Amino acid sequence: MGPWELLPAGDRAVLLRFNGAPGPAASAEVRRLQAALERRGIPGVEETVPGFTTILVYYNPLALPYERLSAEISACAAPMLDAPEAPGRLLSVPVVYGGEAGPDLERVAAITGLSPDEVVAAHTGQEFTVYFLGFTPGFAYMGDLPARLAVPRLERPRVAVPAGSVGLAGRQTGIYPSENPGGWLIIGRTPWVVYDPHREPRALFRPGDRVRFRAVAEGGG
Repeated sequence: MGPWELLPAGDRAVLLRFNGAPGPAASAEVRRLQAALERRGIPGVEETVPGFTTILVYYNPLALPYERLSAEISACAAPMLDAPEAPGRLLSVPVVYGGEAGPDLERVAAITGLSPDEVVAAHTGQEFTVYFLGFTPGFAYMGDLPARLAVPRLERPRVAVPAGSVGLAGRQTGIYPSENPGGWLIIGRTPWVVYDPHREPRALFRPGDRVRFRAVAEGGG
């Protein structure tokens, strides 16, 4: 399977692991192989769940023996290697930085040695890629942050982080789609509704989307 490794994951799933470091290239490979699997429509495959460098494939072993699943996945992976990926959508997300909306902006500035304005400039100054959705419905893991913005998670997570909060953790950035506990450092908040169970599609972001953040005043959008 080339750069991919196939590993059993219990009696109803297998884990496809890309043998490359997490980052934009690995994320693109994950999306391409997941799309190839979905196009093939393998009978017996129930769900595919992407990660940073992995795809968890749930299947029915009574309808699809492991050996045949392995062969089907290999058949998907081989032609996919040279297939170009279409660019994802570009979304320009408004963010109110600092103050009540971004209680950790000053902390990030202190950790990184930047001024708050420089933190905002670095965060709004590049394009991010949505790697995958996880943690809670609609939460998009986006990367990669510039190395100068890499910060650790809070030692003691907050009990409740408001919906729309824009956070940093390691080399990732993301938006809390609903009020949840969380340990990411919060530098701002967007007025956009990131996840709505009564909307189609429910999640605003999808893997492969390109995201740029833009600073706005309170009440802007």
